[in-house]
Amino acid sequence: MVKDRFTGKVALVTGTTHGIGQATAVRLAAEGATVACNHRPSSSPDGTLRLVSGAGGSGFPVAADMSIAGDVIKMIDEIIAKAGRLDYIVSNAAINPFLPWDNTPLNDYDLLMDTNLKGSWIVCTEGAKKMIGAGRGGAIVTISSISAHVGAAGQTAYCATKAGILMMSKALARDLGKHNIRVNSILPGSIRTNMSKGLFDDEEALRFYMDKPALRRIGEPEEIAAAVSFLLSDDASYITSAELLVDGGLLVNGEYDGPGFE
Repeated sequence: MVKDRFTGKVALVTGTTHGIGQATAVRLAAEGATVACNHRPSSSPDGTLRLVSGAGGSGFPVAADMSIAGDVIKMIDEIIAKAGRLDYIVSNAAINPFLPWDNTPLNDYDLLMDTNLKGSWIVCTEGAKKMIGAGRGGAIVTISSISAHVGAAGQTAYCATKAGILMMSKALARDLGKHNIRVNSILPGSIRTNMSKGLFDDEEALRFYMDKPALRRIGEPEEIAAAVSFLLSDDASYITSAELLVDGGLLVNGEYDGPGFE
């Protein structure tokens, strides 16, 4: 934690009512940023705003359904009207309904793409336009997933959205670099969130995700928030178009390590 690291800056974090988004909003606020805390119109941001205040930070709610383009554009305009600037974007909001490839109705597929990929595209590009107009540069972090690199049962369409977010981030970094806007992507592994609760409630799955990472444990949302804070900060001033695995060494531990091969 670096006190006053983001003093005077305004950050938008999407999907802040729980999990990684909530932890990130609290972390950035504790480090001095004013945080626009996105939430669905049907959900309450009050819990997150209490945590932000408790961390000694400041924030305000901004409602938008990330699957609806008009909502997202209106949200960006609302942030500028309320806070007068936008310096950082953390595109985190996502859904994962766990659908097998051969039983993924097109309506569900469209909602996945609209929320995860299109929502990220709109918030990043519309936010970048505001940053360019202000002429102060900025930084964007997208939350992709190890699912951008590996397939997962019941998550085929979800994997496609996360791979799309990763490549979108790299391409945007190329386009926005001349405006002093950095774009990086974080790829979390097994993190203890509402989205992963169904997996971790299964004893066999929990054992897998405890044993598979090199660090032999599940990660916490606050550990992703710490990585976001670094990538947004001036400590990462020469880092753009990067993908940062924050998976406890899950992907690197793919080979057999049984008796005699440890």
